Amino acid sequence: MRQRRYRTLAAYVGGAATMAGALVAGLISGQVLYARRTIPGAQAPPPQCGGRYGRQYEGEPISLAVLGDSTAAGYGVHTRAQTPGAMLATAVADHTRRPVVLTCTAAVGSPSAWLPAQAENVLDAGGADLAVIFIGANDVTGSVDAEQAVAFLAEAVRALRRAGSEVVVATCPDLGSIPPIMPPLRWLVRRWSRQMARAQRKAVEAEGAYTVPLGELLGPVFDADPDTLFGPDRYHPSAAGYRAAVDVVLPTVLTVLDRALGRPSTGAADGDGVDGGGTGGGDARAGVGPRVARADGRVGPGGARAGLGGAQGGGRAGPDGARGEDATKGADAGVAGRTPGGAVPCVSQSHSNA
Repeated sequence: MRQRRYRTLAAYVGGAATMAGALVAGLISGQVLYARRTIPGAQAPPPQCGGRYGRQYEGEPISLAVLGDSTAAGYGVHTRAQTPGAMLATAVADHTRRPVVLTCTAAVGSPSAWLPAQAENVLDAGGADLAVIFIGANDVTGSVDAEQAVAFLAEAVRALRRAGSEVVVATCPDLGSIPPIMPPLRWLVRRWSRQMARAQRKAVEAEGAYTVPLGELLGPVFDADPDTLFGPDRYHPSAAGYRAAVDVVLPTVLTVLDRALGRPSTGAADGDGVDGGGTGGGDARAGVGPRVARADGRVGPGGARAGLGGAQGGGRAGPDGARGEDATKGADAGVAGRTPGGAVPCVSQSHSNA
């Protein structure tokens, strides 16, 4: 009799759990459909930002490359000066008092699978002393397996490193902060974003490059002020949102560049949001990590590029060389993925969003 009661209770519990699971799955599927209908696809392309910056400065140009998805390209802004590439190039020029030639191969909708081709385009254009990559959002929204995504990222970073570039990667943003994505889907998407970012960090640091935890640093900021930091589509950042992204990446960029140039780091952005490569990276806000320091005093494998230090001169020009236009000084200024547990619903539409 007692065994029969236990079996009956187990059947009721199992049935309730199955029903609860079905309800949750149905709720998430409904939220996926809502997000698909609410988040519009990409419309007009972002402004082109490649060219020469800091013309008022003398010396060999520093070559900067920006790769990645719509966050890197600046989708949704109206002027060249508002793009992350222009903001980074202007800041590097002002910081080093040298001209900067920017090559931007970022593409709206880019997953990590597109990065090797973007890196190849950078190298075909003459290479880069420093490359900055924003990536991960479309891998999460496109149900891309994290292991596959980071393999493409690592391939691109490896190609750039072998060519002598220093590389800084802004890892996957916190897609749980996107307003149209509601709980419980928001909680799951936030988890998947963090999983992607952790996998990216491990892969990037294994290649001797640096990471900035974009989601960790900006997720709470975007949560607190979505009306200001998201654009009209409520998915991509506004001009203020892109500036916020640049602000957390810039300390790492300038510190890496300073050490590659053999300059003492000035901590121009107070070190906020810096996450170092290499083992024992420590606190994301504590400064660039141990990979910077080597026994021979050089920066990473092969040390600083000759073009940076000026020992061999010959700074490279971007695709438009010295004919590129300066950015305005002081200008204003990526939902589901495949996790280790298996496939999950995909929020992305037939068009690319990030």
